[in-house]
Amino acid sequence: MTTAALTRLETIPSSVQIENVLPQIDAGRYPVKREVGDVLEVSADIFKDGHDMLAAFVRYRTREEMDWHEAEMTLVDNDRWAGSFPLTENTRYHYTVFAFPDVFATWKDEIEKKIAADVDVHLEVLEGIDLILEAARRAGGADQDQLEAAIAEARSVGTPPDAAAVLMSDAVVSLMKRHASRARGNTFDRELTVVVDRVEARYASWYSMFPRSAGRIEGKSATFRDVIDQLPRIHAMGFDVLYFTPIHPIGSTNKKGKNNTLGGGPDDPGVPYAIGSADGGHDAIDPQLGTLDDFDELVGEAAALGMEIALDYAINASPDHPWIRDHPDWFFVRPDGSIRYAENPPKKYQDVHPVNWETADWRALWDEQKRVIMHWVHHGVKTFRVDNPHTKPTVFWEWLIDEVQRTNPEVIFLSEAFTRPKVMKALAKAGYTQSYTYFTWRNTKVELTEYLTELTQEEPKEYMRGNFFTNTHDINPYILQQGGRAAFQSRFLLASTLSSVYGIYSGFELCENTPVPGREEYLNSEKYEYKVWDWDRPGNIVPLISRVNQIRREHPALQEYDNLRFYQADNPQILAYGKATPDWSDNIVVAVNLDPFNTHDSWVYLPIEQMGIADDEPFQALELVSGETYEWRGARQYVRLDPELVPGQIFQIRRYGAAQPDGHDPRG
Repeated sequence: MTTAALTRLETIPSSVQIENVLPQIDAGRYPVKREVGDVLEVSADIFKDGHDMLAAFVRYRTREEMDWHEAEMTLVDNDRWAGSFPLTENTRYHYTVFAFPDVFATWKDEIEKKIAADVDVHLEVLEGIDLILEAARRAGGADQDQLEAAIAEARSVGTPPDAAAVLMSDAVVSLMKRHASRARGNTFDRELTVVVDRVEARYASWYSMFPRSAGRIEGKSATFRDVIDQLPRIHAMGFDVLYFTPIHPIGSTNKKGKNNTLGGGPDDPGVPYAIGSADGGHDAIDPQLGTLDDFDELVGEAAALGMEIALDYAINASPDHPWIRDHPDWFFVRPDGSIRYAENPPKKYQDVHPVNWETADWRALWDEQKRVIMHWVHHGVKTFRVDNPHTKPTVFWEWLIDEVQRTNPEVIFLSEAFTRPKVMKALAKAGYTQSYTYFTWRNTKVELTEYLTELTQEEPKEYMRGNFFTNTHDINPYILQQGGRAAFQSRFLLASTLSSVYGIYSGFELCENTPVPGREEYLNSEKYEYKVWDWDRPGNIVPLISRVNQIRREHPALQEYDNLRFYQADNPQILAYGKATPDWSDNIVVAVNLDPFNTHDSWVYLPIEQMGIADDEPFQALELVSGETYEWRGARQYVRLDPELVPGQIFQIRRYGAAQPDGHDPRG
């Protein structure tokens, strides 16, 4: 093929087809999610008419870069190609796929076949020389000299097969790949995006609390100084994110009293979600908690312990909020001139006004929300739990999260949305870093297996990270009310080992479960009153929580989200599953008794072949909570779990003589 022919071909539309590029969400409408240090695996169907060989590349760049980088793709099978690139920065990356006919590879493939069949190839050698000469001129410099030297050598040897061997040497092939003609190439018809978050987006242990309940004086609000005194206790349990309910001034109009009664008195603190008073709104601090300087000190003290403060962002306004005075058009004005209260019929929240997102002044409303978030970012807050995001426009969240992360990509947003499945997923697609899930109400083996398989093995794993909260200040699950201490232990074990990111609401470690009769709510909830807790209350499960969080820090397998696999267990009350690093060097197996009232035993079947263990090979099972060691052999193993003791076991499977994890924590 001559240089002139190649030039003509450059004007012909490409016949290379690129289809089914993965990963992508909704035809590329939304980004996928990964964490710093991951490698993004990209695959695509790439083919063309005829028998031409192809070359393909993943093209990628950060959102800040103008030029593309390339990573070579390789043929897997059946026209499916795959390649990958490293995600080294906390930012957004764009990626696409580019492919072109590899003229030299096609020539090489054809001439090798002809030589093997003893076909005369002297014309093919001349065609190869033309291809190499064209590439040499494009290459220039030392590469051109080397290619031209190969051509000269090929012309000097005796037979066409000998000449072909020179032209197909490893050195020439490498140079031809580097300087291949990309004529008639084609690029996938869209750019895709991957959001690369910091590792804490995937691996963290959350502790939720009302900061006003950190004190020791009945009937009085605690302060940030009291919270600082609590930090060592929370840190000792192994939590690295301390999440506060709203810390802003609370309105006095229609203030709620104990147990959500109307007409709260002067000694009632009000609900923290009724945000706003004469002391300010969402960028202010409740004076009873302290000052902004006190908050800054708290953030610094937490950071010194390796913890960070997460704030609750609730776009609610009490009747006393400055927004009501300055922007009444941001709210729903009723025919009588009053402003509509928040409602979830038949419930009514007289101390809160919802925002009208259809206001004509929507741009100012959106900008104000960004200003508030950035105010707290500038005071060291890197994580926000957002209250009821499903009652606000999804398009607003897509805009806000992207705007914030454009300058501060380290910021994490947790979606508190116990709503319809598609709405929860839409919020995750729109940008939420983490999501609440239905784990709180998945109790049976079938429920847990089906739901967790969907979250961690199917498409949602690409964009939705489930933060498994055992309970919240709004939800006192029936299983905890009914199952007592054993249920608290089993639900904790499940949350902390099924997902790499989980949380508890303070009081969980004390097995607090006193309900409003017939409802999944706490009686005498601290949403409506000050609380003083006895953190050493008998029957607490602090030792178990502390030990499991330590295990999570020491085992990389438990720090991953999508490596969950369920294992067969004969007993329907025993849930068995595993997590392992890709090379199985850290191999964790968990078995949990789901029945808080009865002891259960079961045979559990392990995929020892995948683990690299022979059928007759003995191996060690170290139970990480108790420290007991067992020698196992074969795929079938026996467990017996007594809920009165610890209703679950966490095993590290170790082959004799194999290297063990070094306690690596990806957060350093």
